[in-house]
Amino acid sequence: MPAMEYEVAALRQRIAHLEGQVAFLYRHFGVTFVPEAGPGDDPRIIEGIRKGDTLGAIKVYRDINKVGLEEARAAVDEIRGRLGL
Repeated sequence: MPAMEYEVAALRQRIAHLEGQVAFLYRHFGVTFVPEAGPGDDPRIIEGIRKGDTLGAIKVYRDINKVGLEEARAAVDEIRGRLGL
């Protein structure tokens, strides 16, 4: 295995280990991670996603950013995934 591949594999193992430790601490202390909205995330979009109104969230995104349907849908899906909604 070349040195670069070995380093990448070692880093992946370390990340997996650290993620496990963090998950353990969350469970141990009974806390839940709640990601925060980014500076460009409009509250109307987040609210639409939370309410299950994806089409409404996409419409708001399109109105704000003047983009097409597919780009707005992808952006709303990214926001949903990033915020765990």
